[in-house]
Amino acid sequence: MEYLSLAGKWEAKLKDGSTYPMQIPGTLDENQIGGKDLGANQWHPDADLGNAEKGFDPDAPIATRYTRKYTYEGEAGISRNASYIPEEEKRVFLEVERARCLKLEIDGKEVPDYVEPSISTPHIFEVTDLLDGEHRITLRSDNSYPGLPHDAIVFSSAATDETQTNWNGLLGYVRLRTEREVFLSAVRVYPEKDRVHVQVIIDGSVPVKGILRIQSAALEKAAEQEVNVPAGIHTIWLRDLKLKADVKKWDEGEGNLYELTAELRDGDCKTVTFGVRDFGDDGKGHLALNGKRIFLRSEANCCEFPETGHPPMTVEEWDKILHLYQSYGVNCMRFHSHIPPEAAFIAADQMGMLMQPELSHWNPKNAFEAEDSYAYYQKELKQTILWLANHPSFVMMTFGNELWTGDLGRQRMDAMIELAHSLDLTRMYANGSNAYYGTIGCDAKSDFYTSQKYFTDDLRGTFAAMPGDKRIQGYINNRYPSAAVNYDESMKHLRETYAKPVFSFEVGQFEVLPDFDELEEFHGISDPANLRLIQEKAEKLGLMKQWKRYVEATGEISRIGYREEVEAAMRTEDMSGISLLGLQDFPGQGTALVGMINSHMESKPFDFAKPEHFASFFRAQLPLVALPKYTYEVGETLEAEARIANYGKEDLTGPVTYCLEGADVKQCGELSAVTCPAGGITAAGKIRIALDQIAQAVRLDLTVEQAGICNRYPIWVYPAVRPVCPAGVYETGVLDEKAVQVLQEGGKVYLSPDADKGHLPSSIQTQFTTDFWSVGTFAAQEGGMGQLIDVSHPIFKNFPTEFHTNWQWWPMASQRAIIFPHPVKAIVTEMDSYAYMRPMAQLAEFRCGGGKLIVSSMGLQNLQEYPEGRALLDAIYQYMTTEEFSPEEEITVKEIQELVK
Repeated sequence: MEYLSLAGKWEAKLKDGSTYPMQIPGTLDENQIGGKDLGANQWHPDADLGNAEKGFDPDAPIATRYTRKYTYEGEAGISRNASYIPEEEKRVFLEVERARCLKLEIDGKEVPDYVEPSISTPHIFEVTDLLDGEHRITLRSDNSYPGLPHDAIVFSSAATDETQTNWNGLLGYVRLRTEREVFLSAVRVYPEKDRVHVQVIIDGSVPVKGILRIQSAALEKAAEQEVNVPAGIHTIWLRDLKLKADVKKWDEGEGNLYELTAELRDGDCKTVTFGVRDFGDDGKGHLALNGKRIFLRSEANCCEFPETGHPPMTVEEWDKILHLYQSYGVNCMRFHSHIPPEAAFIAADQMGMLMQPELSHWNPKNAFEAEDSYAYYQKELKQTILWLANHPSFVMMTFGNELWTGDLGRQRMDAMIELAHSLDLTRMYANGSNAYYGTIGCDAKSDFYTSQKYFTDDLRGTFAAMPGDKRIQGYINNRYPSAAVNYDESMKHLRETYAKPVFSFEVGQFEVLPDFDELEEFHGISDPANLRLIQEKAEKLGLMKQWKRYVEATGEISRIGYREEVEAAMRTEDMSGISLLGLQDFPGQGTALVGMINSHMESKPFDFAKPEHFASFFRAQLPLVALPKYTYEVGETLEAEARIANYGKEDLTGPVTYCLEGADVKQCGELSAVTCPAGGITAAGKIRIALDQIAQAVRLDLTVEQAGICNRYPIWVYPAVRPVCPAGVYETGVLDEKAVQVLQEGGKVYLSPDADKGHLPSSIQTQFTTDFWSVGTFAAQEGGMGQLIDVSHPIFKNFPTEFHTNWQWWPMASQRAIIFPHPVKAIVTEMDSYAYMRPMAQLAEFRCGGGKLIVSSMGLQNLQEYPEGRALLDAIYQYMTTEEFSPEEEITVKEIQELVK
């Protein structure tokens, strides 16, 4: 087998007849060929495509995603002259590693496909006898997908302009391959426990007679089989080849690989790389790798590569990407409605990263019902399974993202599961990721279930707000916080109908405000007009001086939310993992910047985004403490069960130690020694700590450790206080006549209305977390992004806090924020989504009407059941009696009366 690269200068001819020089490999975008991006194909697949022509201003910048500098949809004829003299008795193939719909013409004559084509696998044409001397080679690439399910593809991450772009061109290798008259077109190795099965595809233009020999350092001995077949393509199986007893298994974090060579005596020879591993259901509904239960720590990659508009094509690039994800604790990559290039799987093989690709399919209406859809996705499924057969990292696959369909579509899903099983039983398959949004439960034929819900039972902690209810859904924002929530009840209901592995879907989606420094990194095919629009808005509002603090605060809140999501899943023994969305920013769908990593695949330059911080809880082994709450009063006893989640490769043994410390407090202890077997959760005993030697409000850290594996929880302890408004301060829920009189006399007013829309007409409902995904996609939510807290303010001498929301703020953060008519310097600012950027606050102080005023939108008088509510109100009262109560901001009586009714 020999290769001749065809990379270099080609010519592109568009459907209007215009021609351009084009560098191959490359896309039209990269070659600066195409027209203006008018914003077509935007938004979510619940909407129709082409909405730019239905009301979008073509001259306005696109505010919801990155803008392509050049765009083109349709056929492009990519041509060049090539001079080639083939050797005698050789066969010649033209290969393109990745393209869209692709046809080959030589001197104007179309050449049939050698293998069934798909947009996710290599395109191969046999050109034997067609190239002899100089010829005109034309590759007709069409990203309008004639004869294919256009909308389902263009909604998917394989071709959406929201992320990858619907590029047109030729990527990876573009080359001629020469083979013998009889050659081994494929060698596939399928491990099964202590043996492998080897499939060899022999393609001969003449009859084949001889001995086929298989050898590998992993095998006990070489195997041979006599072959005697006529000309044509034939499949030869060599089954039950015994592995050596000491063969090294491919495993999580261990890229143990072997070579296997198939050889026809006196004929062709082909060597492939494979890994020995068993992946599947352990028989009790848990994912297992090499016989040991694992916990998936998965991340959704939506193919965001703004410099090129397409995925990297080299192993070196993917090695860097996957190691970055691994540094955050990821052990499995989900490829949201796309299949990455083979280079990604090679890199994953080498490092021991699990991979879950999906068909290039997003259809939440009528998946597989159209004949073109069903026909195409069967081809893509089959070709992907065959193409990736030797990659041990390829462990799971689904048929697309959030599919919905009717009876016919479901029947076809079942048939496709059967097709996949008939091709390869060393992988697991499901009919979709979050199929039907979980509303019809589990699919009996699917090998695993990954979803956000089981019917109405939640499998994650946060969901989008629904029309008519502006609160973000899920327990994190609607249940008083603890470290004890799990999904045991959901799994109990699920297990009544389904016994296979289960893991959650697209967990997180906590928005982070944009880091404008990334604007300097755009040099390729994307124009970040949406980010510039946000920056211009921030500049206009005078926010740039403190903008990085806004970014940091939203990032910290996001990470806190992700941690709770992860631990809740780990506390659920019957779940096999969690799949995030996401660690990387998503530049489309209204601009959903949810990541610790920016769109350029770089850790954001802030403390919250450091990989070691995320990996401290996103890991295989983690002590868990089922804290009933995070806030206590002096005199209470902290009591909580400790458990050890151990999904590592070895048992953990030894005592479990704990220590509560901070300020002048240090209380440590030790639980009995316990052995925690790998593959599950083990009870370690109950922690009891009396909180009676604490004189003032403190933030403490509870650290729990076994065998060098530790976890740390924040704890807040407050003195037992019953706040009483001090003499000299007038407390009221409305700026009434008496309040105005007190102010006019130079007095002090604490204005604290009930936290509802009636009393605060210019306000929004707030929540603990930042907003969900993006306001552009989920417009029902109010858009609040959490609290930015002025830690230098004297109030916080008696109420320990960080500059961002943490669990002790939950009752207050879940109330309302006032929208002021102009920016104000607040004690507690409510940050806003970049869709709105309204000046908001939950706690602010002003000079007003000749006196001094503090206004709160948190309704603290109604939060006195919580020690943190009592402590914050007491701290405000204490502050208002001091000389330090000296507001800088000024507001008029009339303005306040319009804001508070």
